[in-house]
Amino acid sequence: MNGKDAIYFTGNSLGLQPKTVRSYVQQELDDWAEYGVEGHFHAKNPWFSYHEIFPEKVSKIVGALPEEVVVMNQLTVNLHLLMVSFYRPTKQRFKIICEAKAFPSDQYALETQLKFHGYDLKDALVEIAPRQGEHTMRIEDILTAIDTHKDSLALVMFGGVNYYSGQVLDMKTITEAAHKAGAIAGFDLAHGAGNIPLELHNWNVDFACWCSYKYLNSGPGGVAGAFVHQKHLSNKELPRFAGWWGHTKETRFLMQPGFDPIPTAEGWQLSNAPVLSMAAHKASVDIFDEAGMPALVKKGKAMSGYLQFILEEMNAQSGTKVVEVITPKNESERGCQVSLLMLVRGKEVFKTLMDRGVIADWREPNVIRVAPVPMYNKFEDVWMFGQIIKEVLATSVVG
Repeated sequence: MNGKDAIYFTGNSLGLQPKTVRSYVQQELDDWAEYGVEGHFHAKNPWFSYHEIFPEKVSKIVGALPEEVVVMNQLTVNLHLLMVSFYRPTKQRFKIICEAKAFPSDQYALETQLKFHGYDLKDALVEIAPRQGEHTMRIEDILTAIDTHKDSLALVMFGGVNYYSGQVLDMKTITEAAHKAGAIAGFDLAHGAGNIPLELHNWNVDFACWCSYKYLNSGPGGVAGAFVHQKHLSNKELPRFAGWWGHTKETRFLMQPGFDPIPTAEGWQLSNAPVLSMAAHKASVDIFDEAGMPALVKKGKAMSGYLQFILEEMNAQSGTKVVEVITPKNESERGCQVSLLMLVRGKEVFKTLMDRGVIADWREPNVIRVAPVPMYNKFEDVWMFGQIIKEVLATSVVG
């Protein structure tokens, strides 16, 4: 930007392009040109089975068994498809517990699912918000709500990492509480996959879904992922909206009536693979597999912790509190993202940061979100950001 290297801190919104993406996508374009329809079987990476490339490596990212993971569709499409199977309201059990002011797609998905089943939001949707004067949810408030509504509760569905504050929820404890209450537990991991340590299988989570264009660096609108716990995979009676790519492979091309789902997460597929989008995803997933989630998590938490330290030091040196970090300081409750509540001329500060080559993210009314991503950000980036924001805020205070 402006002739200088930018500091890119918006991997929580759109990850940068892996250097290998161009060659991965070009391979599929070349095979399409050379083979046409025969590329389904004769391409270097045959398109017919392209989606089968992913489960082994993606399962390591989300802490699952390979059979529990599938790459398909988009995040909200997957959320709706999974809710068809796992939100099964009855006269007694019909309520959904979620976070207040969830990401809009989640809000709309929950709202429209409830309306589809004939429920009024004020009766069926229970939203958990931070307490007055606080910025993050308390686990005890979530657990209390689950217990309070246990007799009428059908589904507990949270964002595993809150998109606004960056708070990481205790998904294991929430899942245990949901199951104890006789409800299903599901999570949107848009801000979790590729960012924080996940153990979806061991936590006994029923279902989850995520996008791939944030921390997973797979391109704008990139293909998404879904998780269904092993305990549900062989249940062919579980309701679902079906498509031919979820039908048993051995008989798929007989084109006969009667849906027979694949007994893995693939059984929730609708259509054949969007290969060009999946090629970009493959480029990124291969890098994740080489780097390994433990190393990425360790570096990511160290960088976000370093950023919090810099901001606290800045407040101390300025003699007045000019920024409040609303992301939890506790390492288990944060990933890469740090959300800054601007107490001094927030939009002016944000604009100046952008002018100085710091790519960050503004959220109304006065929050700047930044995410030092371990895959491509350096500690030097964090230090430089600190120097710039000190200068900017000092100028704002004086001005």
